[in-house]
Amino acid sequence: MAGPSAAENYAGVYEGRLQPGARLALLIVDVVAAYLVEGSPLFMESAAAAKDANRRLAEAARAAGVPVVFTNVQYQPGGADGGVFYRKAPVLKVFDEGSPLGAFPEDLTPQDGDLVFTKQYPSAFFGTGLAEVLHARGVDTLLIGGYSTSGCVRASALDAMQHGFVPMVVREACADRHEAPHEANLFDLQAKYAEVITEDEALGVIACTG
Repeated sequence: MAGPSAAENYAGVYEGRLQPGARLALLIVDVVAAYLVEGSPLFMESAAAAKDANRRLAEAARAAGVPVVFTNVQYQPGGADGGVFYRKAPVLKVFDEGSPLGAFPEDLTPQDGDLVFTKQYPSAFFGTGLAEVLHARGVDTLLIGGYSTSGCVRASALDAMQHGFVPMVVREACADRHEAPHEANLFDLQAKYAEVITEDEALGVIACTG
């Protein structure tokens, strides 16, 4: 006989809810060519739709005066600054300095006033100074989208919570190589660490807090 579903198993244990605070920022994690260009080893079929969702969120955020934060990944040639992560995932060589696969797409490029943080590890916060910059601006809530759901988005959402920010992961703005890890990680983020919301809900949060 089949056991309980994941939702049934978690019921009554992980049911807390977070509400957005007073000062919002939008964090767009690693939306770069490596995931969007066919033929790239990191190409994802679902990346383009998520990119478009992030673009709409960025446009709304800028119009509302909400800070927009981008991350990208770049390594010294040969991954000299990539450590164990680079050794574990040699595909990261696509982000060696000078690679065109590390570029932002033309329709979702940082604009004047946006913030850009270059990282070498999954979390947007690890070794970047992002938390300090956001705290200095009084930010207490992050809308989060990008690539990939099970990797850098999850790591960034978890670290956002650990740095005291309310993480709100936007479902349509995230993408992964396969639906199974995408859905599993959204489920677990919602249960334990973040709020997983729709794009429409995110636009509503921007309208209320911008």
